[in-house]
Formats: sequence, structure tokens, C-alpha cells
Amino acid sequence: MSDGGSTLVSGIGELVTCDGSTADPLGLRHDVALVAQEGRIAWIGAGSSAPAADRHIDLGGRAVLPGFVDSHAHLVFAGDRAQEFAARMAGERYDGGGIGVSVAATRAATDDELRALVRARVAEMREQGTTTVEIKSGYGLTVDDEARSLRIAAELTPETTYLGAHVVPADYAGDRAAYLDLVTGPMLEAAAPYARWIDVFCEPHSAHAFTEDESRAVLTAGRDAGLGLRVHGNQLGPGPGVQLAVELGAASVDHCTYLSRADVEALSSAAGTTVATLLPGVEFSTRSPYPDARRLLDAGCSVALATDCNPGTCYSSSMPFVIALAVREMGMTPGEAVYAATAGSAMALRRRDIGRIEVGARADLAVLDAPSHLHLSYRAGVPIARTLELPGLTDSKGP
Repeated sequence: MSDGGSTLVSGIGELVTCDGSTADPLGLRHDVALVAQEGRIAWIGAGSSAPAADRHIDLGGRAVLPGFVDSHAHLVFAGDRAQEFAARMAGERYDGGGIGVSVAATRAATDDELRALVRARVAEMREQGTTTVEIKSGYGLTVDDEARSLRIAAELTPETTYLGAHVVPADYAGDRAAYLDLVTGPMLEAAAPYARWIDVFCEPHSAHAFTEDESRAVLTAGRDAGLGLRVHGNQLGPGPGVQLAVELGAASVDHCTYLSRADVEALSSAAGTTVATLLPGVEFSTRSPYPDARRLLDAGCSVALATDCNPGTCYSSSMPFVIALAVREMGMTPGEAVYAATAGSAMALRRRDIGRIEVGARADLAVLDAPSHLHLSYRAGVPIARTLELPGLTDSKGP
């Protein structure tokens, strides 16, 4: 979007800043206004003291939050797995094997077909207040398909993650070592120019995923290639994912459904460095136990929320839905859930320019058709959140 000068946003009934300026993590302010210019917050203050601006938006008492930061999503895929979902609702257990269905459909899709699908999903997220999204590869699992997945993702976000180590594909089922060599060698070399991060599905409870030693090899190779580290860990049962993520200084370890006391202690000791990213939409979609967010928060761990939007275990792009689940099912207060979905997820991406509303931050804003952030969980399922579109956001990649 081209620079359209300054925009005054007034009539903000409640401003959720998450800026760390008060003892309240949300940094709530009331009856305020702000000015955005060239895609950044330029001024915040009392509405009666607002400076002149080129444009004026009056929100009539609505609440404004930082745009949601969805720090874990798998958007580059073709096809769907609705039948798999129906089977799980009838009692079948998820073990990661269904990913192969998405791999086949994604490999068969053209670049233009994949591009259109990803753009539509990102637009759907933006309509619900998400202004930053991390996008993983992982449904190609060949050198060319992983590289093109990331190339397409990079057209839409700077937060791209190479996930060649999603599962061992069927064509390598008899030779895991050869696939690991591919993931840490030619595939990594082809994917790295389009990726900021590397991820691995570290899950000893699935024959399709990766062991601790295999995961360490993947992450070490990615780090040596200049990529930041992320981990899928402790989703299907207790495992080494959390400990490995903390040991290697990963930015996040995601899922965290099954945690030992040692895992929680490790995450507490790594607060501010390794974020526990919780994905309650997955538990909703798989009938699995929910992570214990209360336990993590009480231990002083850094916590984020994200959708894990993907074709198999959570085909939802809605951060408001995730917030409502976190409050209803995981012991979080409405404020804690909002913070985790904004500043917490920004921390999981090691970003300080998003997930908060303060002078100098990106003017990525979500507005609610409601007077308070409480309504996000109070009015679950109602589309009250949307991105506030402002001139001057020059990042053409969007969320």
C-alpha cells in the first residue's frame, strides 16, 4: 500500500497496548486516540489532545488490539482431509500418518494453484484480525517442492519456515537415513534462501516423525545454514522435544501437550528465549487433552498462542477461536490469552515491532465490534474481530 500520509484513529474505547509500560501486561488505556504514519505508530494519547492528520477514522468506542500474530501455520497445501477429521470424531487416533495425503495433493498442484490457495488463506486470516503469520513448508518433501512452497510463502510473509522434517515420506519409508541426509543436505540448500526458520516434528510416539537424534541433526544443520530454530514437540506423548528446544536455544517449541516437571522447569529457565507455543485448535480437532497453560504461566514460562492452521489437525484460521479455547479449556484468563496471541506470539518470532501498540511499532491493528477485549472469549464464534486497514503499510507481503 502506498504512503497515504497520516491517519488519526479516534473513539477508541479500550486500547490494548501490550507494551510493558504498566504492571498490567495488557497495558489497557481508555478513551484514547492514536496516529499512524508510514505504517508505524507515531502518537498515542488522549482523544482531546489528538493532533491533526491527513485522514480520520472514528471507531465509536470500539476496542483496539495489536493485530494477532499467528506464529505457527501450515498454509501451503492442496486438497483437504475432511474424511480424516470425520474418522477421528468417530474414534480413530491421530498419529501423523495422514500428512501423506496432503503431500500427494500438494505435489500434484501447480504453482499458480498453490499460490491462489495460500493467498486466500492469508486473506481469511486478515479478515479476522491476524496481521502477521508464520508459514511452514512440509507438504512437498522433495527438494523442488519444499523450495517452491517456501518461495510462494515468502511472497506473503517474511516469517517462513523450512519443515522438510515434517514426516518421512512414503517414498523413503525404507531408508530413513537417506531422507535425513536429503533434509539436511540438498533440500536444506534449496530451501534456505526462502526461509527464516527451520522446524522439525520431534515425536517418538509417531513412526512417521523424527527421533531426538534425528531432530538434533536437522536443527543443527539448519542453524549452520543461518536459520533460526523452531520445534514441534511433546504433542502425542511425553518426549524430548522441549528439552531439545531449550538446549539449542530454539525460539519456540510448539504443542507442549504432554509436559513433565523437568520440561516445565526447562521452559521456565528459558523464559524470554524459548516460548511454549500452544495450539488448542489441534486438541479441539483431534479430541486430545489440552495443554495446561495455567501450569506454564504459574511457572513463569513464556507462552504464545497460534492456530496451527493445516489440512489435517486444525483447519481453522481463526485466532479469536484459539483465544476462546485457551480461556475455556486451558486455564488462561481472557487477558492472558490475548497477550499470548499478540506479544507472546511476537516473542516466539523474536519480533518487537509487532504484537504491541507503542510509538515506533508497526501500525498492525485489530479492531473489535465490541467495547472490550473480554468479548473475544465471551462471544466465542462471533466474527467481531477484523484488521484495521490503514494507509502506509508498505510491507507488500501482508501478514
